[in-house]
Amino acid sequence: MEYSTDDVAAAKSLQFATYIYTSTATFWTYDYVCSLHEEWTFLHRSNWSKMKGLYIVTRYLPFIVLITDLYMSFTPNQNQSKCRMLVNISSGFEMILAIFSAFFFILRTYALWNRNRILLVTLLGIFFVSSQFTHHTQASGRSIDQPFLVASVSIIVDTTVSATYATSPIPGITGCYQSSTSDRIFIPFLLFSVFGLGLMILTLLRAIHSWRRNPSHLYVVLVNHNIFYYACAFLFSTMNIFTSLLLQETYRTVLNSFQFLTLAIVAARMHIHLWQTSQHPRGSSGFVHIPLSDMSSVNVTA
Repeated sequence: MEYSTDDVAAAKSLQFATYIYTSTATFWTYDYVCSLHEEWTFLHRSNWSKMKGLYIVTRYLPFIVLITDLYMSFTPNQNQSKCRMLVNISSGFEMILAIFSAFFFILRTYALWNRNRILLVTLLGIFFVSSQFTHHTQASGRSIDQPFLVASVSIIVDTTVSATYATSPIPGITGCYQSSTSDRIFIPFLLFSVFGLGLMILTLLRAIHSWRRNPSHLYVVLVNHNIFYYACAFLFSTMNIFTSLLLQETYRTVLNSFQFLTLAIVAARMHIHLWQTSQHPRGSSGFVHIPLSDMSSVNVTA
């Protein structure tokens, strides 16, 4: 039996999704097993706080996302409603992961700037309130001014909920994919890349200003973590902007998920490393005080 070019392309994209989800799950499991001792040490010895709550959600939510993605990839499914439900569950958890991971580093940037409340209010204002974006709803056809975060979430939800799903007619190819596409899905990644780039610039400005006065190891680790995370977030978001515009829907979904899961793993591992560094500080001519219980301050003294 001969299959159309579209059927073959869809089958290849579903196989690609299965490979990526399986490799990501393998990497997450390997990372968790290798860091199990460090993880339990941190969970038992560190004080309960908002930052610890952020860590637990960021660390363990990928487990649910990966189970959902693997189930969706390996289980034959002809039910479009069930397929839509699984995609919506996965997308919802991925959005939560993205928000919590970003919050980690918003608080870290706030700490680097010596608890500058003006900066914190500005960052939260950009993230939640002040940066308006015009979002055109498919349901009503109306244009609505929305905040940066709300606009990003609205576009993702609107895209996944209104999408139609299909399965491959080729035997042995499991999973389902979005048969309809949206040209607006790149916008959330554009917004997140700009936001991450802004945070990286703030970190660099603070590092240049304070580096000579504060050469402590803990401060260096905090700055390096921030710059590395923001650079990864910017590169991933930039990649997903192009994949959202150029590739088939299944490839977009998989690479979007890969970004959220990878950044969540990086954020969790960096938090444990920073906590370990704070437990064993190295001597320096400066002093940095970073209470990791709430990441509330960085006091620099020459």
